[in-house]
Amino acid sequence: MTDDAFFSTASEVFDWMETNCTQGIRPGLERMEWILERLNHPERRLKFIHIAGTNGKGSTAAMIASVLQESGFPTGMFISPYMKDWNERISMDGQPIPEKSFVYWAGRLAPLVEEMEGDQVTPFEFWTLVAILYFAKEAVPWFVVWETGLGGRLDSTNVVYPLVSVITNVGHDHTYILGEGISDIAQEKAGIIKPGVPVVTGCQAEALEVVESVAKEKSSKLYRLRHEFDLEVLSQGEEGGSFQFQGPFRHLEQVSVPLRGAHQLENGAVALMTLEVLRQYYATVMDDEDILKGMAEVDWPGRLERVARQPEIILDGAHNQEGSEALASAIRDFRYDRLHLLIGVLEDKDVDAILRPLLPLADRVMVTGVSHHRGLDPRQLREKALQLCPDVEIDWEPRADKALQQLRAEANDQDAILVTGTLFLISEIKKTLGRESSF
Repeated sequence: MTDDAFFSTASEVFDWMETNCTQGIRPGLERMEWILERLNHPERRLKFIHIAGTNGKGSTAAMIASVLQESGFPTGMFISPYMKDWNERISMDGQPIPEKSFVYWAGRLAPLVEEMEGDQVTPFEFWTLVAILYFAKEAVPWFVVWETGLGGRLDSTNVVYPLVSVITNVGHDHTYILGEGISDIAQEKAGIIKPGVPVVTGCQAEALEVVESVAKEKSSKLYRLRHEFDLEVLSQGEEGGSFQFQGPFRHLEQVSVPLRGAHQLENGAVALMTLEVLRQYYATVMDDEDILKGMAEVDWPGRLERVARQPEIILDGAHNQEGSEALASAIRDFRYDRLHLLIGVLEDKDVDAILRPLLPLADRVMVTGVSHHRGLDPRQLREKALQLCPDVEIDWEPRADKALQQLRAEANDQDAILVTGTLFLISEIKKTLGRESSF
């Protein structure tokens, strides 16, 4: 890298993006392809593991990356959104992209973006392009774990030809873009399937039928949870769980995962099957010891994450119906006297579907605002909550930091405070607490 940069600091990049990137969600690959063509397609130098799905993408990505790193493979990862620090979106062997590198590669992209006439890239597209340049020309990982942002078919990440495609599951989210029905949403997720590229999925029922159809059409070998591979739950509780993995190539008797919730064990099985595809199709050497250690040491914040005790504070980014139902199921395994629920959501979500599984479990509810342009007014959120559960005490506080402070003051040492509704709120609370600790 040279010093003749377009920008000097990350703040300058973000200021430039405010003016030169079109805000909002704009599905389509034309802008990405236009720029990548002018960059001589750096994405073609990289080996991707492409992951789509409604829930569990990030957790599955983290497990895959953890095992690959433990097995000695330099591994890049691209995720969204970040939890605490802006540069967590792009990481190399668990380390966020350095500001100097981000600024440099953003500076190489900016003139091309400015050259585009009447069709500016979105911020997420810009981040995707920075990630491609950083991985291809500086970090040079052996593998890149590559998470979609929204959907799959028209998501900006879908400009790559991966080693394996992964679809964790399909649920109700972003229906205003992806479609109202599960089949419609599954069709969009299945858009990451490439001809001849093996596919691993945790999808079930109606969604699975769509994935099966697309995989057959693309002549892609499909590995399905409960079919070609499966798991037997051995234990699950507040400190995570363990399971037995049965796959077509390898069986593992006891796999421990520190992430909490039964859904994380299923994500673990999907991750292991993906790793098996890398091992069988691409001669990726991973022994059992490294696999088990990588799974046991995975860290993924914001998913049933304990960040304090007395009272216990638990963070979970459930932001749709299926995520909320999984959270409600998992929280029943926790021990506490009273449950205080702190929740904030985005206005374009199915708010009732998020609230309905959680409100009956709470002894106290505090709704709050979200520092995001799509954040739902907490007064509107409170009204919706009262309609669904009029017998529960429900207050509101527009500032999330003050809302948390109030709940902590009211809770006793044996209570639990559950913060949920959107990952943007989780990120804000983590900044308020000032650390990412697991106690």
